[in-house]
Amino acid sequence: MEYLNYKIILYIYYLNNKINQKMKNIFKLAVLFVFSSQITLAQNFEFSVDDIDIKYEKFVLPNGLKLLVHEDHKAPIVAVNVWYHVGSKNEKPGKSGFAHLFEHLMFNGSENFDDDYFQAIERIGGTDVNGTTNSDRTNYFQNVPVAALDQVLFLESDRMGHLLGAIDQELLDEQRGVVQNEKRQGENQPYGKQFDLLTKAMYPKGHPYSWTVIGEMEDLNAASLEDVQEWFKAYYGPANAVIAIAGDINPQEVYQKVLKYFGDIPSGPTITRQEINIPEHGGDTYQVYEDRVPETRILFAWNTPQYGSREDLQFDLVSAILSNGKNSRLYKKLVYEDQIASSAIAYQASSELASIFVAQVNVKPGADTNEVQSKLLAEINKLIEYGPTEAELKRVKASYFSNVIKGLERIGGFGGVSDRLASNQTYHGDASYYKNQLKYIQEATVSDIQKTAKKWLTKGKHILICKPFPEYTVETSTVDRSKLPEVGTPKSSKFPEIQRAKLSNGLKIVLAERKGVSTIVMNMMFNAGYKTDILSKAGTASLAMNLLDEGTKDMTSLEINEKLQLLGATLGTNSDQDFSNVTLNTLKPSLDASLDVFANVILNPAFPDKEFERLRTEQINTIKTEKSQPFGMVLRSMNKYLYGNAHPYSSPFTGTGYENTVAEISNNDIENFYKTWINPNNATLIVTGDIDINTLKSKLEKRFSKWNKRDVPTISFNKAETKTKNTLYLIDRPESQQSVIIAGHLTEKYGEVSEIALEQMVSILGGDFTSRINMNLREDKHWAYGAGGFVLNAQQDRPFLVYAPVQTDKSAESITELRKEIAEFVTIRPATQKELDKVKTNQVLKLPGQWETNNAVNNSLYNLVKYDLPDDYYQTYDSNVRNITLAELIEVSNKVVNPEAINWFVVGDKAKIVTNLDALGFDNIIEIDADGNPITSPIKDIDKKLEN
Repeated sequence: MEYLNYKIILYIYYLNNKINQKMKNIFKLAVLFVFSSQITLAQNFEFSVDDIDIKYEKFVLPNGLKLLVHEDHKAPIVAVNVWYHVGSKNEKPGKSGFAHLFEHLMFNGSENFDDDYFQAIERIGGTDVNGTTNSDRTNYFQNVPVAALDQVLFLESDRMGHLLGAIDQELLDEQRGVVQNEKRQGENQPYGKQFDLLTKAMYPKGHPYSWTVIGEMEDLNAASLEDVQEWFKAYYGPANAVIAIAGDINPQEVYQKVLKYFGDIPSGPTITRQEINIPEHGGDTYQVYEDRVPETRILFAWNTPQYGSREDLQFDLVSAILSNGKNSRLYKKLVYEDQIASSAIAYQASSELASIFVAQVNVKPGADTNEVQSKLLAEINKLIEYGPTEAELKRVKASYFSNVIKGLERIGGFGGVSDRLASNQTYHGDASYYKNQLKYIQEATVSDIQKTAKKWLTKGKHILICKPFPEYTVETSTVDRSKLPEVGTPKSSKFPEIQRAKLSNGLKIVLAERKGVSTIVMNMMFNAGYKTDILSKAGTASLAMNLLDEGTKDMTSLEINEKLQLLGATLGTNSDQDFSNVTLNTLKPSLDASLDVFANVILNPAFPDKEFERLRTEQINTIKTEKSQPFGMVLRSMNKYLYGNAHPYSSPFTGTGYENTVAEISNNDIENFYKTWINPNNATLIVTGDIDINTLKSKLEKRFSKWNKRDVPTISFNKAETKTKNTLYLIDRPESQQSVIIAGHLTEKYGEVSEIALEQMVSILGGDFTSRINMNLREDKHWAYGAGGFVLNAQQDRPFLVYAPVQTDKSAESITELRKEIAEFVTIRPATQKELDKVKTNQVLKLPGQWETNNAVNNSLYNLVKYDLPDDYYQTYDSNVRNITLAELIEVSNKVVNPEAINWFVVGDKAKIVTNLDALGFDNIIEIDADGNPITSPIKDIDKKLEN
């Protein structure tokens, strides 16, 4: 239930409602542990489970609440993570979606704090605040400045022990609407119906996993206030909960605070735990469905063992062998060699009672579906019959443990220390159970993997476990719940000092040195990006950077990938509108070897013809995918109308170009891009990590000193030509369950207004969860799961945009509300001092958590270089935010927000929405395709002809 941009909303939806605990191993198992003992990397990067130890203290309150406390003093923040051992499996048939609906209700105030929960956390500088539900558990978490710990404990304990009086029929109806929009939004995406069909096919009717977490529409409609109250009484007591707290704290002090706030809450009723229940899937079953997608997808699934068992962990290795990296079996065979698939993944979707192992492939357009299905099954059967090689097993284990090391920085959020401790205590009754999981990974042999695959990918089995429930008592409360505890004095945030150097060939270096952190993050920034496509063909910059790491003069793409995995490093290439980047994330002990690969990729690319053809085809397929997605359609088309065809920013915002332009790109175009833009005098290397400037410069001189300068062209930015205003550009997407609305206009380039004032303005209008637009369309009208506004940053003129994915029958009404919010913001209802104080406080207080990781610091360095900010910009950021006045914010608002200049882009079912849109007074309604090309004359004229 976190408020994010549309891509992250969809991703979180996918995680919360479509996958279970271990299916999150794509990123969650990679972010497991913080440990206090020194880890020494042995030769070949082999690790011992005994080296990984999360130091924590466990307390059990008299009412049964389990408390886990971990000390980590690297930043003045604290993570609070509360887990309730209840999920969708505890629901009754006909009552699906209850656990997830209740998660939403718990964010809307309690008996002694009748206000939105996000409002409270924003005011105290919270970060990583969210709540999630899956089939087995519900959790709530946040990172806050350590001085605000009492407030968070008050809020969490108040909604645990004092919630029901705050839930009425109005609130239930409101959040029911929000959840139903969340369900519509998920099902509106390509392949959005997949998990619902898979769930019902893999679990027989009546099984606790035979319905989805988000539930059925009719069940949500039938939920009564009495149902909600009984659900809370049954499952949300302390004896069914775990609270994990990690950060700049003392365990004994934390225990006393938790006892103070939670100790008087009754334990709750005894809960009967469900038994492990792995269904027998007697034979092959077959099902076909249709969806609006660009590619055929083939999916195989098997019932497998429950979460946390030895064989469950071995299936993580099976999935990595099949689909982790370019050397994995499925990717190498189907995507890379035969080029009959565009993607191939395998994963173990683990849950408490039973799991599912999934292998799925997207068939490349033009490929034979039966051939892909046969070859997918053949690769899995090879693993069953012969097992993996020693080299494969070694590689995936190295990658697994490398990801563990890289996760050592985070204390909260998905996969942080508090999350890991709470998870293990909830599921296994032992917060240290992760050691067993690591042991299972470390001990797994080639023979084990083969046996496990052979056993479960042909049949399954069933295991039963039952444990007694102890008796509990309660403590006498000493908490004054008539008001929130006062927030303590916040500790100030610190951004590393910026150090600069320059190599002999002119390459600029910017370093943020951070001692005591095991990762080193680098980004070689080239002043290029999608804007350079104006001198070539649309899509060239994107394709060139994707091809850059696909082989050097002495290493193939697969060899590069394998070496990086063994080093515990990742290397990536990408572009945005203004810059092209080569990134490296590695471990300090493997820095030298990782730098060798990094330099080799930058200095000696081979641009192999076969890789070029493969990636060009993939980019065309990506364009087709973008043209099937509602937001992708707008992002592809809007720049053409905001900037005009002759502007360097006029190509699709995604950077992928158009199908015809990409088809025309040659390998010579790629080499010309490289020779033109990838030069030391056109680059800046930004670095974050535990390394001093002299050592860094010496290592870089050794590898880059022979890289020669070249002249670099200048991109001319003519004035943008926005030819229309008050025009609606409509993209027809038949049978869409939602309409996606994006509207806006260009505003000043970065630095021409106060960026700090602009940030606060955006937060008030549309940037925060509690912004005006989101509170209107989501919380008040519940027409959307999330809506808001933002400024897309660029070096030149930037779009100011508002957006809202809304239910189809409220498309016109939503545009009316957006118009009202925008117009009133610069007329009769400007920002208030109260709103400014709230967003300023939130911005300042969340800074310690914002710069927790080296990646986060490096992202700020990226902005510092891209926008030529002063070196002390982030050191003085705190005071500059505090000093912003309401007059400055209103001045920026009036300069940036221009209601009369706005154009509108809508993706939806034209047949259902165009009549109501026509009544809104647009000067023109023009139908365009997903590339922004007009399809006919203005729709208004067409409608008149049809009427006649």
